[in-house]
Amino acid sequence: MLSIAFALGNSGAGAGAAQGNPFGPFMMLAIIFGIFYFLLIRPQQKKAKLHKEMLANIKRGEYIITTGGLHGRIHAIADDILTIEIADNVRVKVSRGHIWGIGTPEGKVKKESAG
Repeated sequence: MLSIAFALGNSGAGAGAAQGNPFGPFMMLAIIFGIFYFLLIRPQQKKAKLHKEMLANIKRGEYIITTGGLHGRIHAIADDILTIEIADNVRVKVSRGHIWGIGTPEGKVKKESAG
């Protein structure tokens, strides 16, 4: 059993033998990170930026869709709380962060806000 372990070890030629590129694993990690950045992280950051801009530009009278699926028209805005009218004389308060997108009176989603 010991002879197999010695056979698999260094052959003794050692000091001058080529070990390969020591930066090879780091290069692979950098390439993988670059792929993840351009395929996953960057598009997600762009989407979050667009959503944040959409939330900042919301105005009274616009039709919105919440993350819970409610469709309604903004009746009032107070800081981070929006009052939306979902039916005649039926108003609901919703946190600004729970707005999914901008809709139309027919209940459809505008293209630029579709996520």
